[in-house]
Order: sequence, then C-alpha cells, then structure tokens
Amino acid sequence: MLSGRRLDLLDPTPVDIEIEDIAHGLAFVARWNGQTEGDFAYSVAEHSLLVEELFGRIAPKTPVKWRLAALLHDAPEYVIGDMISPVKSAVGPGYGALDDRLAAAIHIRFGLPAAVPATVKRQIKKADKISAWMEATQIAGFSETEASKFFGRPDKAVIDGLKIRLRPPVEVRQAYTQRHLELIASL
Repeated sequence: MLSGRRLDLLDPTPVDIEIEDIAHGLAFVARWNGQTEGDFAYSVAEHSLLVEELFGRIAPKTPVKWRLAALLHDAPEYVIGDMISPVKSAVGPGYGALDDRLAAAIHIRFGLPAAVPATVKRQIKKADKISAWMEATQIAGFSETEASKFFGRPDKAVIDGLKIRLRPPVEVRQAYTQRHLELIASL
C-alpha cells in the first residue's frame, strides 16, 4: 500500500489497514466499469459518500457507527476492485469470502464489529440500490423506467436535492478521508 503497509489479501489484519490507503484506492476505482458521462470516472469513493448520505436519510436516528459502516460498505474494493454482479457470480464463492475477510478487518480497524448486523446491512443495501438508481439515471444513460426495473424506484423525498458529483480523484480522496474523520470523531 502507499502507506507502506503490507496487506495480506488472504489473511488481512486490522493493523495493516489505513484510511488513506482506502480513500486513495477507492478514488481511483471506477463504478460502472468507467462507462459513465463526464470528464472523470464516477469512483467508488464518490459512490460511498453518496451511500452514507442516503443511509443517513433513510435511518436518521441510527448511531454514528452505522453511518461509518455505510461509508465503508465497499471499502474492500480499494484492493480487489469493483466487479459487476455477473462477474462476481462467475468468479464464484471465493470472491465473496475474500470480500468478507477484508471487510471484517476494515471494520475492526475502525472500531466496528467484524460483521454488521443484518438489519443495518439491509438499510445500507437499500441506500446502495438508491445510489445505483441515481447513478444509472444521472450518469450511466438509463431512463428512470429502465433503472427502476433493476434497482427499484426510490422515494423522491430520500433523493431530494442530491445530485451525482464527478470530481477529480484527489478531491474525492480528500472528501472521503474528511468524512471518515468526522464520523470517527463523533463515535
């Protein structure tokens, strides 16, 4: 990692995980395999910031630690990349196991339980699907009807005032790191 840490992907430990490495990696990983409008790829870091915001709107009274979990929901992708669901399925259960091991180490590193409770995970997944719908309709060329078939139609009140942002990786990295620090300070 750029921090100098050596991360064993098969046996990751929390002491080898740094938020700067996560933020840097996610800022350079493109969602939608880079097939989006704009001058910059829509990064997993930008997506994660949006998911955390949506999660806060869906569950406004939830403890801050679960907002942190929402921000980190795709954190393993800083080293394993972002694969579309059909590719994940083709790779097989090994991909999921690797993702789970990395997520557990990341969670422990930042004071979360290794496994997020199922009720919280469902809320994060809901925010993730709303984000995907927004991405599909705003930057990936889907009509609202088409996106709704894949992701469901979000409640307009939840997405009110939110717009997909495409920023240079350095800005997204800084925003992700800053939001992480704010959440950690609020724990």
